[in-house]
Amino acid sequence: MFKALSVSFKATQPTLFSSTILPNEIARKSNLQFGRISIHQNPKPTSKVTVIKSSIGGNQSFSKGDEEKIQSDLDVSQKYKHLWVQCGNCYGLNYKKSLKSKMNICEQCGFHLKMSSTERIELLIDPGTWEPMDEDMVSLDPIEFHSEEEPYKDRIDSYQRKTGLADAVQTGTGQLQGIPVAIGVMDFLFMGGSMGSVVGEKLTRLIEHATEKSLPLIIVCASGGARMQEGSLSLMQMAKISAALYDYQSNKQLFYVAVLTSPTTGGVTASFGTLGDIIIAEPNAYIAFAGKRVIEQTLNKTVPDGSQEAEYLFQKGLFDQIVPRNLLKSVLSELLMLHAYFPLDQN
Repeated sequence: MFKALSVSFKATQPTLFSSTILPNEIARKSNLQFGRISIHQNPKPTSKVTVIKSSIGGNQSFSKGDEEKIQSDLDVSQKYKHLWVQCGNCYGLNYKKSLKSKMNICEQCGFHLKMSSTERIELLIDPGTWEPMDEDMVSLDPIEFHSEEEPYKDRIDSYQRKTGLADAVQTGTGQLQGIPVAIGVMDFLFMGGSMGSVVGEKLTRLIEHATEKSLPLIIVCASGGARMQEGSLSLMQMAKISAALYDYQSNKQLFYVAVLTSPTTGGVTASFGTLGDIIIAEPNAYIAFAGKRVIEQTLNKTVPDGSQEAEYLFQKGLFDQIVPRNLLKSVLSELLMLHAYFPLDQN
């Protein structure tokens, strides 16, 4: 039974299984969970892989030939992992090229995988209408944050090279099915979408621009909360954005839609993420103020499974709709027209 198994990495990494791996359905029936098989090494191992511990119990030792086969499968997985994306829900594999056309929705279980801010803009904004704002605004190190691992400035530079973004949000204007909108899209791939001074300033300027031009406003949230490397300055962004939204919504009577994606936590949830006239969430989105682990360690109480997911929170009235990603653009269009925002006359 164990010889039929090839080894996968953790669920957060793309993985390619060899032809000897048990199919997903057989694995479920066997109570095996791909992506949750760990590799253990002796302090001085004679080969790289020595023991596999499976979720159905116990340690299983392997012969040298079996270890070589497992290592071979690992090498193949590393070689081809750039072609595949592993679902964090069902651990199924999705071909990367076709996944984009499916809006990063798992083919096997329908789970909504993470999207970059650029992909979300392409999803929501009509081609050729996107006009970015404040692209050259970058973070400094206002409190000279000290870290033994990596200086804050170096970390910013690293994420800028990795994502091609200046910071964790893109803002601008465009058309959504012909309707002019102001939109801000956060990017979890940039330091976990954390909200620092640049994120706060760009969103505030976007709201002020929407106020001046009487544009409907959409903010797509994906964030771990305030950025600790900027200390209290990052917390001040909550008040600054909220004040700009008050003028936009209460004084000018304009329309703001907040879209909560997974994860939306911390200071984003506590401010503009939950201030929308209409609040929409994606299916199974993780939405919270403090994370489950933090709550349990602080209060010594167990947080029930699923209590910080969109479906449970929808029943408690936290937001208005749960909208699948493939329907989001049409739903937003209908909401905008319902609130008297109409497509531009092409003539």
